[in-house]
Amino acid sequence: MSSAFIKEEDDGPREELPDRPISPHRNLVTLEGLARIERDVARSHAEVEKAQAAEDAHDLALAQRDLRYWTARRASAELVHPIADVSQARFGHRVVVEIEGGERRGFRLVGEDEADPAKGLIPYVAPLGEALLGKSVGDAVEVIHHSARIVEIGS
Repeated sequence: MSSAFIKEEDDGPREELPDRPISPHRNLVTLEGLARIERDVARSHAEVEKAQAAEDAHDLALAQRDLRYWTARRASAELVHPIADVSQARFGHRVVVEIEGGERRGFRLVGEDEADPAKGLIPYVAPLGEALLGKSVGDAVEVIHHSARIVEIGS
């Protein structure tokens, strides 16, 4: 039988896992994004303590890796307060576009760690985020392989 199918005994500490990659972009965050990072730091601390108590080397390595990541993201976070001027799409703004055929879709430009495309939260460094930044109501953009027109910008 191949050794790939044999469970290794966990009789010692495992090697430290490589760190999660950190984005080279500025770590811009909204108030919600900063709160999420704080929750993830706290959750990671709790997971480290739990893994230490259970003497689970693998779970400890995972939790420590996550704690290093979230601690670094908290340290580099640049809080961007809501921008009242909505004449152009900026970080933190909600942008509504009308796609050919009249369908409307809304997107909020957020930081990388708070992005959730299924909820319309788009990282400002993603191609769609970059296409929307700096644009005004009436401007044309490419959205999900369709031409679209910005119809609303809000904070």
